[in-house]
Amino acid sequence: MLVKACLKIVCSLVILIVSCVLLPVSSVNASEHTIRLGLTESAWVLSIHSSSPFSLKLPSGKRFKISKKVTIARQGEILLINNRPVSTAVVSVQGGGNVFRIKVLAHAANSIAKNSKKEWMVRGPLEIHRVPSGLAVVNRINLETYVAGVVSGEVSPKWPLEALKAQAVAARTYVLYKQMENQERPFDVFASVQDQVYHGHAARQESVLRAITETKGHVVTYDRRPIYAAYSSTAAGPTEDALYVWALDLPYLKGVDCPFDDQAPRYNWRAAFTFEYLEHQLRKEGYPVGTVATLTPYTFTPSGRVDRVRLLHSLGEIILRGQDLRRIVGYSKIFSTNFSITSMGAKVEVVGHGAGHAVGMCQWGMREMAELGYDYQSILRHYYPGTTLLPLSRVNLTSAAKS
Repeated sequence: MLVKACLKIVCSLVILIVSCVLLPVSSVNASEHTIRLGLTESAWVLSIHSSSPFSLKLPSGKRFKISKKVTIARQGEILLINNRPVSTAVVSVQGGGNVFRIKVLAHAANSIAKNSKKEWMVRGPLEIHRVPSGLAVVNRINLETYVAGVVSGEVSPKWPLEALKAQAVAARTYVLYKQMENQERPFDVFASVQDQVYHGHAARQESVLRAITETKGHVVTYDRRPIYAAYSSTAAGPTEDALYVWALDLPYLKGVDCPFDDQAPRYNWRAAFTFEYLEHQLRKEGYPVGTVATLTPYTFTPSGRVDRVRLLHSLGEIILRGQDLRRIVGYSKIFSTNFSITSMGAKVEVVGHGAGHAVGMCQWGMREMAELGYDYQSILRHYYPGTTLLPLSRVNLTSAAKS
C-alpha cells in the first residue's frame, strides 16, 4: 500500500506540472456538427414507428407518406416498403423533430449480430442503406447530443463532474477521429461497444448535461487532428501500448502508470471454462482443433499482459493472440489479457485483473483522479501524453493520409 501511495503522489506531481489552461472554444461549430450513427448493418426486415406522420424519400425525389408505421424489408437487390417493391439502395426517413422507434424484426441469415440490440428510440432524420450484410440503419445526429448519449451509456452520472467532463471530451474526440476514418462508409460509428455505447433519445441527468456544456467543442488533438481516443474500464496496472493490441504505433497511446483504479469492481476477477467449451468456440472460428491438452501464456507485453497463448491439442498446436483468446472464449469470461492460468483440471481456472483492452484512458482511474481533485484537462493529458486540447474550430478534420 505504501508503494501504491507513493506512486500516486509521483503521478500527481507529473500531472500537475503538465496541466495548462485550455484555449477558448467556438460553440458555433460544435452546435452545427453532425455525425452518422450506425444502429445496425445486418437487418433484413425492420419497422419504423412514430407517434406522428413522417415520410420516406428516395434518391429520385419520390416520397411515401407514412401515417405512423412502416415496414422495410430486403429482397435481393430490391427493397420492400410495406410489401411494395422499390428499386433503390437508400431511403431517407424524414419527419421534422419526430422521435422514431426502430425494431429489427429479422436479421440477415448469416449475421453474427442476431443477439445484438434490436430496438432503439432515436430522434431523426434516419437513412436506410442497402449494404452487402443486409440493411444499415443510420441516424444523423448532432455531435453534442451524441456525446451526451455516450456519457450516459459509458459511465454513471453520479461520478464526479471532472470525470464526466473527461469522458465527454474523449467520446467527442473518438467520434471525430472515426468520422475522418470512415468517410467512404455509410456511417461513422456504431451505437454499441463496437465503438461507443450510445443511449438513444432519452432524458439526460443534469450532471451529464453540465459536463457536455462545460466542455462543448473541446477535442484532444495530436498535430491538430483528433486522436484515436481509446478508453476502457479498468487498467489494473500500467495502461497498454496500442501496438500490442491493434498493431497501431501511435505516440499518444503508449502505456502510462495508472495507480488510480483499485476500487474498480473488476480490478480482480476469476473465471473458469472447460476445454470442451474452448474447442467448440475455436471450431466456430474455423480453427482445425483436436482435443485440447494444455493452454499456457506464451509471450507477454511490456506491461505484463498476455500477448500470445500456446494451445497444444491432438492435431498439433495453435498460437493465439491474447486479445483473440478473449474474443473466442468471450469477453464476459476473460475480462482482460492481464491474467494467469492457475489450474487445468476439469476446468481451466483463470485469475485476472482489470477489464477491457487497457489502451488509452482508464475510466475507473479517471473517476478516482477526479475524486482526488484533478480537473479533466489533467486527466486527459495523463492518459494521452503529448496531446493538446483544442476547440473544434481549430481542429484539422482531414485524415493525415489524405492531406
